[in-house]
Amino acid sequence: MIIEANGYDIIIEKGCLDRAGDYLPADRKTLVVTDSGVPAEYAKKVLSFCGEGSLIKTIPQGEESKNFDILRDLLKTMLDAGFTRRDCVTAVGGGVVGDLSGFAASIYMRGIDFYNIPTTLLSQVDSSVGGKTAIDFEGVKNIVGAFYPPKHVLIDENVLSTLPLRQLNNGLAEALKMGMTSDSELFEIFENGNPYESIEAIIEKSLLIKTDVVNKDEKEQGLRRVLNFGHTIGHGIEAEQAGALYHGECVAIGMIPMCSSETAGRLKTILAKLGLPSSCEGDVEKIYEAMLHDKKSGKESITAVFVDEPGLFRFEEVSPDSLKEKIRTVVRGKNQ
Repeated sequence: MIIEANGYDIIIEKGCLDRAGDYLPADRKTLVVTDSGVPAEYAKKVLSFCGEGSLIKTIPQGEESKNFDILRDLLKTMLDAGFTRRDCVTAVGGGVVGDLSGFAASIYMRGIDFYNIPTTLLSQVDSSVGGKTAIDFEGVKNIVGAFYPPKHVLIDENVLSTLPLRQLNNGLAEALKMGMTSDSELFEIFENGNPYESIEAIIEKSLLIKTDVVNKDEKEQGLRRVLNFGHTIGHGIEAEQAGALYHGECVAIGMIPMCSSETAGRLKTILAKLGLPSSCEGDVEKIYEAMLHDKKSGKESITAVFVDEPGLFRFEEVSPDSLKEKIRTVVRGKNQ
């Protein structure tokens, strides 16, 4: 399956990693960026299709790598290797690798070509598509970055076979978010089907939703904010948890207070089936402060996404204080 996004194609095909040479430029230098948690053979396979002078750069696994020091290292690697404007960067990994590599590509010589090969379910259904690239700064997630779409995205379901179950569930949380806001049939797969037996359909449906939204609102002026469902509170939880919970797990928790009571009950049942949390222990004040630092917040109010029934969403301007009360419904323990 090929989905057309704004100026690039998303290729969804089992085994496409083995045929990456059909989509990557063979006559240019390529910096292949991966991380220490990705099977090394994936990056080596991609490198085998690249031009003379190409090289692999492996960064440490984890969100902590999305920083200026690692970004500087990638830029220096390209500079030392004599990369020019006709050369490119290819990410082989999850969201951290994609975000960081894409941002490096966007600023090296004012922008060189970028290709993305996501290897986690989370990045396949979400971060690899949409053109957002970024690093974290001063404890604020994705606060420094650019909109910089890739030339191609290659999504190979086969690479998911090496993922631990918790990482798979981490990605399913983002796909569930898509169903909650925009596709009752996708939600139905989670509620009444077996998501683990429907990964291909889940990926395709999730990406059709995301590309449709991004094609209509690439730079988040309006509709694209729907993709933030669960993230306003979720990002605050993620910052406070400092790695104890994965991104998708924080989004899962963050969705619950933004639903009607009936829908929240159905959502909690699905989260339990997927081994995802519906609450956590944390410091409400720190979560609240992190939420206010998030780029989606405003001075007087925050545009929040609510779901009253699966497949339908609405935007509402709410006060930060009202969101603090919603945080208290899913966070227990410290300062309560």
